[in-house]
Amino acid sequence: MAFWNNLFHRKNSGVTVTPEYKLVTNYGNGFFGWNGKVYESDIIRSAIEVKATTIGKAVAKHIRSGAGDSIAVNPDVYIQFLLSDPNPLMSGQMLQEKMITQLELNNNAFAFVQNDANGMPTAIWPIVANSVEAIQDNQSNLYLKFYMPNAQIYTFPYSQVIHLRKDFNKDEIFGESNGPTLAPLMEIVTTTDQGIVSAIKNSAAVRWLLKFNTAMRPEDIEKNTKAFVASYLQTQKDQDSIGAAGVDAKTDATQLKPTDFVPNAKQMDATVDRIYSIFHTNKAIVQSSYTENQWISYYESQIEPVIRQMSEQWTSRLFNRRQRSFGNSIVFESSDLSYASMQTKLSLVQLVDRAVMTPNELRGFFNLSPVPDGDKMLLRKDTGTVPSATGSDGAPDPTEGGDDNDDSGTD
Repeated sequence: MAFWNNLFHRKNSGVTVTPEYKLVTNYGNGFFGWNGKVYESDIIRSAIEVKATTIGKAVAKHIRSGAGDSIAVNPDVYIQFLLSDPNPLMSGQMLQEKMITQLELNNNAFAFVQNDANGMPTAIWPIVANSVEAIQDNQSNLYLKFYMPNAQIYTFPYSQVIHLRKDFNKDEIFGESNGPTLAPLMEIVTTTDQGIVSAIKNSAAVRWLLKFNTAMRPEDIEKNTKAFVASYLQTQKDQDSIGAAGVDAKTDATQLKPTDFVPNAKQMDATVDRIYSIFHTNKAIVQSSYTENQWISYYESQIEPVIRQMSEQWTSRLFNRRQRSFGNSIVFESSDLSYASMQTKLSLVQLVDRAVMTPNELRGFFNLSPVPDGDKMLLRKDTGTVPSATGSDGAPDPTEGGDDNDDSGTD
């Protein structure tokens, strides 16, 4: 796109650190046997979309932890705007969904952090490239060279690139591709779909063979064949048809039965389940028919690790070491409790007056708007802090109550 021409672009003649890493795109770069258009598969898209939309709902916040227990949320307006509107083309939610989609397709996702003349971040641009390679200059600085679909080549310092990874195994920089694992399964799915279409088409082909025992002219053969079809195969025109055809000795009628191979449902379901397993999901998650426990298991195993990696990457790319030493960080807040049952949500009410969560946090689980003073912690007055209620031996005094109790321990 044109906006890339206005971004930081550095030509580098350094040495290559890793070989070229091809990415899965919709542009057909020959990486896969089906022209690399893996996202056009309904199975792949449905498996990825659930995770992308779920992580897209996570809210990015700037947290500054000060001395003692002081915590400031979104203290800098420019960071708050950067997280909610990372660039003029998309919101923070759209950026997160795009990044996760690329991460699931390639096990790698990239975004360039654009800085102003003072080194302050001003925009975050997701990068969708055909391939990428890592290079290093004479000062051992690492860069990533991106080969874009429009034939443009851009080189960015690795310190300004948000890089999410999965299956981080052999390569020192990139996550391993899903290509070798997906290729045979996608070939099975494609072949199966083509076989079903072919079988349906063949079922509408020639179904009867008429053999005339006397010599006939071509036009007579065609005339008699049409008469046979009109009399016995088009029942809507002949209400008296009883489903039987009668011919004389001059004609032999033979019904042809297609023998196309169509995989049974069990074979097809097994292949789909194998693809779902690659993306660590299942049919219940994809079709939103999961139970509360199924969703919590999926959330804790697949959503939370990615959210933590995003927090670490956003923090390291938006703040330098000095800023991070003052407690600046980016966190992505998301909760699996929004998918909990009503019974589970109602059980959280008892946590509000114990200073575990605020009233507004509880209201958020019910999709209710916040209320004034709803962000203040509440604590029941029949409770007290342990350090302020100790006996003569230093152990907690069970007779010590809260603010409304006297020293005698009685009401």
